[in-house]
Order: sequence, then C-alpha cells, then structure tokens
Amino acid sequence: MKGAGQELYQKAKKMIPGGAQLLSKRPEMFLPDQWPSYFSRVRGAEVWDLDGNRYIDMGNNGVGACILGAADPDVDAAVGRAISQGAMSSLMCPEEVELAELLIELHPWAHMVRYGRGGGEVMAIAVRIARAASGRDRVAFCGYHGWQDWYLAANLGEEKALDGHLLAGLEPAGVPRGLQGTALPFNYNRIKELQALVDRYSGEIGAIVMESIRDRYPENGFLNRVREIADKIKAVLVFDEVSAGFRLCTGGAHLVLGVEPDLAVFAKAMSNGYPMGAVIGRREVMEAAQKTFISSTYWTDRLGPTAALATIRKHRDRNVPAHLDRLGKKVLAGWREAGQRAGLKVEAGGIPPLGHFTIQGEESLAAHTLFVKLMLERGILSARGFYPTLAHNDEYVDGYIEAMDDVFSIIAKAMAKGTIAEEVQGPLAHTGFQRLT
Repeated sequence: MKGAGQELYQKAKKMIPGGAQLLSKRPEMFLPDQWPSYFSRVRGAEVWDLDGNRYIDMGNNGVGACILGAADPDVDAAVGRAISQGAMSSLMCPEEVELAELLIELHPWAHMVRYGRGGGEVMAIAVRIARAASGRDRVAFCGYHGWQDWYLAANLGEEKALDGHLLAGLEPAGVPRGLQGTALPFNYNRIKELQALVDRYSGEIGAIVMESIRDRYPENGFLNRVREIADKIKAVLVFDEVSAGFRLCTGGAHLVLGVEPDLAVFAKAMSNGYPMGAVIGRREVMEAAQKTFISSTYWTDRLGPTAALATIRKHRDRNVPAHLDRLGKKVLAGWREAGQRAGLKVEAGGIPPLGHFTIQGEESLAAHTLFVKLMLERGILSARGFYPTLAHNDEYVDGYIEAMDDVFSIIAKAMAKGTIAEEVQGPLAHTGFQRLT
C-alpha cells in the first residue's frame, strides 16, 4: 500500500518535469515507488513524512545544507525576527554588509563579496566575474559545479554522438553548441592533465575552477601547483566551496589546506537550509563585476544574509567542524567494520564530514536499493553517504550502525542466494550522473 508521499509524487510527475526540482532528491535515486518523498515537519536529525512516520536522517541532511541540523532553533529565531521586521524593501538590508564583513574576517585574503541564493547560481556569478577579469573565455575545471550552461558545455562533443561523454548522465540539451570547447575538464590530483590543457590552449584559459577538496586530500602539493599554474598564465583561480565549505573549519576548506584562491564560492552550509550563496574574492578580480551585468531582485532579500550570520556565528562558537569530523570518522569505520562482520565487500571513503560507501559486486545497485529499503523499515533515512550535522549525536550514530549490522547481514545472505533483486520488491534505484573528479 502506497503512502501519501508516494501518491503525491505520482501527481507531481504529471505537473513538474522530473517530479522534483533537484536531481539528488528524486525518489528514484533512493527507492523508486517506496521512498516517502515529502516531509511534513523536521527538527534536528529527525524527519516526519506525510503519514506521520518519524525517521532519523542518516543520509545527506538537506543535501549538505543543514550543517547545524534542520530547523535549528537559533537560526530560525534570527530569521523569525527578520520576518517580523520585513524581508524585502525598496531599500537595502544592512545584514548584507554585516555578512560581507564576517566573510572577509574569516578569509583575510579576500576583500569584496557578491551574493546569490543558490550554489549553481553563485558558481555562474563567479565564472562570469573570472572571465570579465581575465578577458578570456576558456575555463579549465575539476569536479562538479552545477547546472549552468558554462559547465554543461563540457559535454558538447565534436559530434552529437559524443555528447555526455565527460560527465555521464548530464545531458547538454539546450546548451548552445557555440560554447563547445569553452569548458575543459581535468581530474583532481592529476596536475599533468591541467598542464596539458594549458599547453594546448596557451593564452586562452581565463579561469581554473575546482573544488578545493571533495573525496580525498590533495597529494604531492597539488593545490599549490594549481596556484602556481594560475599565476603563470594569469588565470583566475576559483575554489568551489559549496559542498566542502564549513566542513573542515568555519569558512572555506582551503583555509585548512593552506592555498588561497582568487575567488571562493559558498552556499549550502553557510545558511543552514535558507537560500543563500556568496562569492568572495580579491579586490582586483571582484571589481570586474562592475564591467558586466550581474543583478537580481531576490539577491537583496533579508532572510538569506540573516540566516547566514546566525549559522556562521553558531558554527564558530560551537566548533562544529570537530563534531562533524568525530562522527564522520565513526560512521566511516562503522561501514567498514559492519561490512567485514557480514562478509560483504564494502568500500568506504571521502573526507569524514562528506563520507560515502559502496557495496562491491555485480549486484551493487540492487544491494544499495535493498539497503535503503531495509533501513527505512527501521526508521532511518539513508543513502550512499552520510553528511553529519551538529544535531547528530552518538545515540543516533550507534543506532545507525546497529541497524546496519542487521541489514548488511540480510544483504549478504540475499546476495549468496541470488534473491537480492526480488527482496527489493520494486524497481532498483537510478544511478544519476557521475561526478568528474
């Protein structure tokens, strides 16, 4: 019997292309036809669906946005006060200046700030500024950076048959073919790939765009060498901190890694679930924003900056990164040890605040789908990764690992019997797009 969430999603798919606004929230990515899909209320690490069922979120917690936990009382109180005073006006809100001061305080290398309200949006702003500053069109990039044309242009092959070969699952339909060759990919920790692009497109690359860190730490001075190349070719170095930012420290992960970019981009965790994004950078680069047109009404609302101020201050006061690191390491170890106890081949990786795991084998997709189903039956929202929040504690994590022990054992037996797909009792999860790293 389908619940209210599954029924609502079927209705949504008739009116909303794809059924959802975000690929990584589609039910098909987790448990097709059985995922609860919608929440009625949420608090901390706990979620209630439309049927009143309560779950512990041991998955991605708002796709990484809710770093303090969902509906954090301090952030919500600050936003509530802002709402009572009005969220939008013909005048500007003073909080945007206050937030700029705080972001520059956290990042002494930066001098100026511009805002948006979402990760893909602020990445597009950063690339526009970088191109305006350098006067060059080509962008060398590493990692995932959103949905905008500048990025998906990487999938425009010389022939249409090749479209999608660089970032599997991300179709470039609707992206002007005139952008072909403007987005040039290289892989993390492979400096020779970047150097090869520089050699091939000498004098044409205006920006190098990359996540400062994602799945693994830089090796052999990788980030320093990228910085050196950017300086040599006079390209703008842009660090995408949308996912990694505020995980390793209060601010950008690059502060811990010891390499300063020319621009850094934030969203997600900086405002704990309220729409907010920022581009910070060196004055000589940021001033190029005045040479182009970057402007939007809702970039001036009061709620985003207010939420960001409350989030960042609490994040710093409570030393949230240390908490995320400890719980993240505990879950990483939990995946590996539970796999060993069950006799499953489980590979766990990623930095502790952005950990992920994979059940190895020919039936990996079916195993992950069954994992989500069985954990859901035990009152736990799960995925292939875990993004800890301040609201998570040892009780939640211990309960997750205890349930996982039981579930991994069931999966191992089903794999041995060859019945794993049958036990899902429905379609298998979709794989979505694959990130280029």
